[in-house]
Amino acid sequence: MLAMKTKKTYITTMPHHIGAFLKASECLAKLNINITRVSYNKAIDSHTLFIDAEGEEENLRKADEQLTAIGYLQTPKTEKSIVLLEFMLQDKPGSVTDVLRVINDYQLNISYISSQENGTDFQAFKMGLYVEDEKHFEAFIAEVKKLCPVRVLDYNHSEKFYDNSIFYQSFVSELVSCIGLSEDKRDSLLVNTNLVMQMLDEKGLSPYKTFESISRFAHLLAACRGDAFSPRISHHKITDNSEIILIEPPCGSNTAILKSQGEVLFIDTGYALYREEMEKLFRSLLPDYDTMKKRVYITHADVDHCGLLPLFDEIYASEDSKECLALEAKGADAYREQNPLHKPYINICKALTLYNPPTPEKVKALWPSPAEIKEPLEQTGFFDVGEMHFEVYQAKGGHLKGETVLIDYVHHIVFSGDIYINMHGLTKEQATYNQYAPVLMTSVDTDPALCAQERVAILQRLGQGNWQIFGAHGMKKDYSLQQAE
Repeated sequence: MLAMKTKKTYITTMPHHIGAFLKASECLAKLNINITRVSYNKAIDSHTLFIDAEGEEENLRKADEQLTAIGYLQTPKTEKSIVLLEFMLQDKPGSVTDVLRVINDYQLNISYISSQENGTDFQAFKMGLYVEDEKHFEAFIAEVKKLCPVRVLDYNHSEKFYDNSIFYQSFVSELVSCIGLSEDKRDSLLVNTNLVMQMLDEKGLSPYKTFESISRFAHLLAACRGDAFSPRISHHKITDNSEIILIEPPCGSNTAILKSQGEVLFIDTGYALYREEMEKLFRSLLPDYDTMKKRVYITHADVDHCGLLPLFDEIYASEDSKECLALEAKGADAYREQNPLHKPYINICKALTLYNPPTPEKVKALWPSPAEIKEPLEQTGFFDVGEMHFEVYQAKGGHLKGETVLIDYVHHIVFSGDIYINMHGLTKEQATYNQYAPVLMTSVDTDPALCAQERVAILQRLGQGNWQIFGAHGMKKDYSLQQAE
């Protein structure tokens, strides 16, 4: 009986000498472990090497021990960080010497130096310093402030990256701190940041552009939390007994609340990162929120639509979307992660937004998915909420497998998910947020050409009259189709 093979990513700290990779390779080869991917770029990080390996679980465990013994695997005990400082020095001989003496007294190593006179009486002298002990560093800062003004800079806002000896660790530490993540997210962020960089680097994109995009994405997520969480909220009366409340957060999908004849249905839920903010908002909009039976419908199983699913008692989805959520629940690759171009970004997104899949038992597929979808959009069932009567259409998967569209032909209402959104109705924050995924995934659609066909198919399904189309990003779209004369 053949032993099962296991895959693993090693984040190794390579000594800076000839034959370092050879030594690690020999270690793995002796244990019959196959190297399936390698990523190293000295211009980005002169020590960190990523190795994807496949072998028997026992041999991988032995490799852990052997690589650790020779100092190749990173451990929290040896982790360092880089801090970029700006010293405002008087432009005169010897001013930097006094600072260097203090640096020497505190036994701090310099990783980066940059300075240039600017025609004033002062020079902004930048230095990157290795820091291992925070209290020791604070004491250094207090001492050097006796000589000159000094401030800590954020390297993401500097003109270039100032250190490449332990870049990945510093970069990920900044992401963890920015969002307030637990340390168990660190390795996932390290590996997937590298995967995105390598993928886009091979397509000719600058690695630093990739890191900048990830960093800006994380900071945008963090900047919209708490009191800064300011979704656009609009109320749309359908009949005397039905209305739709549309919640558009700065980041993530919209959440629509459909109220009809005493029934309440949520459609899509946004990011888990904003759970507290969204629940506070739900309570203000629905006085009986805490005691009501909470039901939600998802247009498709993307992370930015499913973050709050664990809050709900019943989750309605297509059969394919149910399967996608079940894969996530058991730790397997879901539909997005099965696409190598999308997997790294999705895993970064899940880590940064605190995503957890819902309990599979809560997810109900009310209609079977067609064995084969031949048309861009095919009718698969019906769904009633109060007086609203929706025909359910499943698309062919241009955006994501399992995607569905709801159309009420009586009240002229459409919920179109991500297949059709009002691009001209995005807020400034939404537009900024939406620019990062296409860069880091190469495309937000699984098949862009097919998704374009699906958008056309939605409009072709609509009859004459005035329609309200609720996409999953941006404001409602008013669409009018008049009879031809």
